[in-house]
Amino acid sequence: MRAVDLFCGIGGFRLALEIEGFDIVFSCDIDAKARMAYSNNFGEEPFGDITTIAAESIPPHDLICGGFPCQPFSSAGIAKHRSLERPSGFDDTRGQLYLEILRIAILHRPRFLLLENVRNLLTMQKGAVFGQIRRDLETIGYTIHVTELEASLVVPQRRPRIYIVCFRNPVDLRFYLKALCAELECLPLPPSLTGILDSNPDPSYTLPDKLWTYLQAHREKHRKAGNGFGFSLADPDGVARTLSARYYKDGSEILIPGKDGANPRRMTPRECARLMGFPDSFHLPESDQVAYKLLGNAVVPPIIQILLRSLPVLRSIPDPLKLACSCRSHRQL
Repeated sequence: MRAVDLFCGIGGFRLALEIEGFDIVFSCDIDAKARMAYSNNFGEEPFGDITTIAAESIPPHDLICGGFPCQPFSSAGIAKHRSLERPSGFDDTRGQLYLEILRIAILHRPRFLLLENVRNLLTMQKGAVFGQIRRDLETIGYTIHVTELEASLVVPQRRPRIYIVCFRNPVDLRFYLKALCAELECLPLPPSLTGILDSNPDPSYTLPDKLWTYLQAHREKHRKAGNGFGFSLADPDGVARTLSARYYKDGSEILIPGKDGANPRRMTPRECARLMGFPDSFHLPESDQVAYKLLGNAVVPPIIQILLRSLPVLRSIPDPLKLACSCRSHRQL
């Protein structure tokens, strides 16, 4: 099976694809630092801006993967854009980049598309945004299935994302749904946060007194105003909040409690990589700031593996199949 890796970032899709035996014939990302990290891990540098690449120049393939830019659709991104009176959704040019996926799919007619985004995409503008995406995919000849999966199925992080799996018509989805449910039902328990933390992290990751005092005052200010903003002390025996690309700023969304009354600390880049499901053999950028940003924008490879393993050979399934799935972190949409 040959795959194309669009908006590839540091290679979360690629890592899963290679583990599952796919041959990646093309990759691209506009971020030069992401391309460098990708090259350091996979031995080839992705192409750049997808809008400048002719679809004819991309080799034939069976699968298109892509986590098209989510900032125009995320709750945080929309709130920020509104405060700055900037466009969001399709009005933001990044929100139109999914059209590049359509452009390539129209020419190459791959058997499958596997797309990832934030769940807010489903409800934005009362569903109109996703409704347009669905219609566009169906118009070019695909049947789509949307699943919301929580990263805490496989890693100690709350990170709900939607996955749009598209099948070139004609197709019977029942085999895929049965396979997906089977994969979810047999998952082992994910590690706790403690299981991915370093035993002796560098003291430089501990918050200085000035920053820790500021974060506490900031949270108290918003608490009195009835808002939920502020830092989050993670439960080492539980799961962390979502790792975002802004983690490099102060680490406030995931702080590890200090020992014996010491100030909390931010997670190290290697710990963040584990939180995203990347192995310790994965090479991270030397700059902590760059590593945090790129990891916060990545996909969780073990989740992608689940979806890849569920892809069927296109054929009819004549017998009714039981599709019930008791996994609470999985939702058919």
